[in-house]
Amino acid sequence: MVTELEEVSVTRKGQVTIPVKYRRKYGINEGTKVLIEDAERGIFLRPIMRLEEQAGIDTGKYDTKELKKSLDRVREEWR
Repeated sequence: MVTELEEVSVTRKGQVTIPVKYRRKYGINEGTKVLIEDAERGIFLRPIMRLEEQAGIDTGKYDTKELKKSLDRVREEWR
């Protein structure tokens, strides 16, 4: 895995501009909330997906019939 680095400046107010290619890649728009992680190697920013953006995120990932069978088995165990 190759890590791509890009230098940005910090303003007097502690603000940085995220380069447009990363904003587009990670869907960061005006008003997008980000998490700041204080890690051993530095600070990491991660966008927080809004709930509306997560609708349908697992579409096609699971078989509905298998999920129903699994749910029925769990329900039966609890009876």
